[in-house]
Amino acid sequence: MLENALVVVGLTGSGITAGVLLAVAISVVPAMAAVSPLMYVRFHQLLGRNWDPTMPAIVLTSALTCVALAVVAGGNGSRVLFGCAAALLVAVSGVSHLLNVPLNRQVKGLDPDAPLPADWRDPRAEWRRWHLLRTGLAIAALLLNALAVVA
Repeated sequence: MLENALVVVGLTGSGITAGVLLAVAISVVPAMAAVSPLMYVRFHQLLGRNWDPTMPAIVLTSALTCVALAVVAGGNGSRVLFGCAAALLVAVSGVSHLLNVPLNRQVKGLDPDAPLPADWRDPRAEWRRWHLLRTGLAIAALLLNALAVVA
């Protein structure tokens, strides 16, 4: 019973994580790249309002659930797969907090109604690279969780 509940939470959380990150990668990122820098700042500030603390909570809860599954799951193969999925979700969180969040803070600190500072460096290409990395990690975690369930 506990294992089934953990599987539902782990699959749901890793699915939401992968889905949200993929949606951002295929829709939001290209839209942000297509607008002027000032419009980008405004969009970024508006779109980023509700991600924290929602996404970090989902990612970390999913990772902890996968750790629990790595302990309680039947079968060594499933345990290894759940453990690897947990590591990938921790990596998603690490990329987010160490690489994307600092760039987000820079953009959030700008006044969208003022001219950009002369020394402003457009973070979109760098943010996109890190975002695609964490998207790939999240999709891999979801796939490993699905494999662990059917293994």
